[in-house]
Amino acid sequence: MAEHLNNNPKLHNAAWPGLVGKGDGGEPPIPLDKMLDMTAAAEVDGIKFDGVDLFLSDPHVSIDLSDDGVRKLADSIQGRGLAIGSLVAPVWEPTGGGPANDEGEGRRKYLEQLKKACRIASLLRKTGVRSYGAIRIDSAVDPGTWAQDPEGNQKRIAETLRQACDIAADHGETLVAEGEACWGGMHSWRRMVQLLELVDKPDIFGFQADMAHTLLYLLGTNAPEDALLPEGFDWNDTDTFDAAYSQMCVALRPWTKDFHVAQNDATVFGSGSHDKTGRHCLPDDPNGKLDITKYAGFWLRDDAGNPTKAIRHLCWDGCMFPNETLTNPQTWNDILAAMLSVRDAHGWQE
Repeated sequence: MAEHLNNNPKLHNAAWPGLVGKGDGGEPPIPLDKMLDMTAAAEVDGIKFDGVDLFLSDPHVSIDLSDDGVRKLADSIQGRGLAIGSLVAPVWEPTGGGPANDEGEGRRKYLEQLKKACRIASLLRKTGVRSYGAIRIDSAVDPGTWAQDPEGNQKRIAETLRQACDIAADHGETLVAEGEACWGGMHSWRRMVQLLELVDKPDIFGFQADMAHTLLYLLGTNAPEDALLPEGFDWNDTDTFDAAYSQMCVALRPWTKDFHVAQNDATVFGSGSHDKTGRHCLPDDPNGKLDITKYAGFWLRDDAGNPTKAIRHLCWDGCMFPNETLTNPQTWNDILAAMLSVRDAHGWQE
């Protein structure tokens, strides 16, 4: 049995792979209790997951969950020996929100959904099940719509997010934007940095780096003008890849408050109603382009090579896997092993 000395950052599984990309004529969602049970059962060298990150959306967790319901949720998760970390706010139009570039009804709905998420987040903190983590958001607008007025839309999105920051601050929360190729204004590394700077609330609003989605930043998916790798890139050219990856991380790492360990094969994929975004692969997928442990270090260590300790928990994000994969216990042991490798290499002991 290997010796694992580091106990930080904490290791979390995401519950939303049982929900995102499911339904809408595709595979049925996997119930939250099933996702929690599989997370609690996973074990590698005597190490288990420390917690879960949650999607505040039916049928997992209703955004309108009552106070008593929040307390029951906390008891259920604590009873499995798990903590709760970051939460995903359902800010999109189909779930009751609206596009952040809409100065009228869209903004009102967006902020109302965020306020509801902050209420749940605050109550979970009071129960003791949640002592770290942020609330994940995005722009809730597609790149095509955004591209009709790029600079104007950036300013309107930034204003919505500034107001969102005020709501989060009132609840003692922080917000993180997960840059993905499918979210306008956050669909490239340069535009993501621009938006972070426009909002200009670094204590409250930051970046959630997902290793699968940020790989598409290098390729310029939906933003070829911001590609950091040439078209037809030779994936065996490690030096060129490392230089591009480093350039992206230098720009975004100072803003990074939340981190998703993941694998990607440099393609896009969507299922159900979810737009195509970076395809999540299993850690040992032969088509995966990332040495997970190595490239996690680009995010978790500073320019001098020292752990930043800015990330209090790691989360595995594995959206849109088939249910057969998600209900296989070995899947979660393999994922936990990959995350443990990241913590062994870049974590610390407290």
